[in-house]
Amino acid sequence: MLSKTKKRTFAFIMSFVFILTGFGFNVGTPKADAVTVTDSNLTLAFEAGNGWNDGTASYQQISCTLSSGNAGVITDWKVSFQFSAGAQVNQGWCGEYSVDDAGLLTVEPSDSNATIQKSSSTTFGFIVKNPGTFKEDCAAIVSYKLNGKEVTGEPEVPAVSEEPTPVPSAAVSKEPAVSTVPSQKPSAVPSQKPSAVPSQKPSAAPSQKPSAKPSGSGDWLFTDGNRVIDKNGNQVWLTGCNWFGYNTGTNCFDGIWACDLNKALEGIADRGFNLLRIPISSELCLNWEDGIYPKPCYNDFVNNYLAGMNSLEIFDYVIKKCDQLGIKIMMDIHSAETDASGHYAPLWYTEKISEADYLESLSWLADRYKDDDTIIAYDLENEPHGKAQETKRAIWNGTKDPNNWKYIAEKAAAAVLSKNPNALIMVEGIEIYPKDLENNSDYHSTNAKEYYGTWWGGNLRGVKDFPVDLGKFQNKLVYSPHDYGPGVFEQDWFKGDYTLQSLYDDCWGDNWMYIHDDNIAPILIGEWGGYMSQPNLKWMTLLRELIIKNKLNHTFWCYNANSGDTGGLVGYDFITWDEDKYEFVKEALWQEGGKFVGLSQDTKLGKNGTCVGEVFK
Repeated sequence: MLSKTKKRTFAFIMSFVFILTGFGFNVGTPKADAVTVTDSNLTLAFEAGNGWNDGTASYQQISCTLSSGNAGVITDWKVSFQFSAGAQVNQGWCGEYSVDDAGLLTVEPSDSNATIQKSSSTTFGFIVKNPGTFKEDCAAIVSYKLNGKEVTGEPEVPAVSEEPTPVPSAAVSKEPAVSTVPSQKPSAVPSQKPSAVPSQKPSAAPSQKPSAKPSGSGDWLFTDGNRVIDKNGNQVWLTGCNWFGYNTGTNCFDGIWACDLNKALEGIADRGFNLLRIPISSELCLNWEDGIYPKPCYNDFVNNYLAGMNSLEIFDYVIKKCDQLGIKIMMDIHSAETDASGHYAPLWYTEKISEADYLESLSWLADRYKDDDTIIAYDLENEPHGKAQETKRAIWNGTKDPNNWKYIAEKAAAAVLSKNPNALIMVEGIEIYPKDLENNSDYHSTNAKEYYGTWWGGNLRGVKDFPVDLGKFQNKLVYSPHDYGPGVFEQDWFKGDYTLQSLYDDCWGDNWMYIHDDNIAPILIGEWGGYMSQPNLKWMTLLRELIIKNKLNHTFWCYNANSGDTGGLVGYDFITWDEDKYEFVKEALWQEGGKFVGLSQDTKLGKNGTCVGEVFK
């Protein structure tokens, strides 16, 4: 997920917003009506998706996003929906559901989303059987706790909702955040009868270690100067995207509560993304290692082929499917703890997850998948950060301090490479770097003016003075900055009539592009992206130009629809592509002879793509 020196946040009106599309139990043209029920600190957006009748009963699928305001942390929330008497919950995900004889459906959180951090959100959804005719004001807040204090909702007269007002802030979650749910045309009527409501309790079922990949392991990659190369020395171009969820408490990809996982992955491959960056938490990896499998939140009617699988087994399924489609995977330790706001923590350890735990999570992942070259890279830690005046902050120098990211990155790389010496290692930057190394290399100053600052994870100035040393594995090292535009926060370099050259001079060059220019190591921009509107579009266009001109590796942020600061490549059904944004990104995807190029030696990318082995034969 993203973050930076400062982040915008949303100041919400004190209201509950219900966004309804296409209500009714027959498939038809959706409508979008916004209704506001006044309450404190919460916004509920919900969308009616598929509606159908199997000849014996009618069904309606509803997907919901519950977002907090900026007043504090929300816990123990409860919302309700009034349907006709006799309505039943046929299936629900990411929540606990009950319905009384009068048709009042009550939703309470599962363990994974019981807490909503300030200016953050969670998602859930359900399929209701025989909903009958219901009104647009059928939804209500029942109760919740704000900073531990009980609040009871009292719905008032519906009113037109207001747009949230962006204001600069030190942090805001990009995954997920509130956004107006677009009106989507309902998808085809499902042909199978929905299954029963799944339990939200963690599964205790064992998950065996996957067997070695039968097709061999000839797809491992290496580095040569600023190039990434295959086993034959041919330069390859990693051009992918991000899809989060394994870090948020969904315990699988976000969005498969609505979409078909297979079709989504097929779309990613067919549209030319050859690398998938998968954010995950150290905590979830450690759970899996201990035989604990937190319940995945997915729609097992749409994804009935996943029925009976625990969260680790679904992850293994994803790896197998990506292998079949020619997609390679880069794992990203996105946060220490499983939490949609976990990336706010500036370091790789917390009070709950120690440095040793963090290293063990990487070691376990690398060991489990060491024989499968679908996972070709490990992004060791997402966006280490911290400002000059903050007690907890990532530094970069020659010490063995526990918050020295350069030192810890070398230890983390060793944890991976000791289990899988074939994997690429991605090392991100930090947030601040001293201007005067002679007098402040230990970061003792708390004066922000004495540091160079940039986006979280985007400051790699320290590589010039203290390069990461992987010893005999130096040809596995890739540096991976993150970069964002004024749509996230208006940094100083966006002021005035900026150009590609001014961005290079004021930000990119000294922070990370010199690593490429001086042939030190390859660059992979792990996150970049945003909304297709000004002023953000200008920055995106200039960065895309830099990427294409220099053939910089990158993974676009992001596939997810529920990324508040940037939006996604797809809509809220997680399957309908934003064609304008895709056409924009498409120009920066690896193509040869009119075909998208996958990173495998023998498996072509998607239905119409090609692969490295075919391009360089």
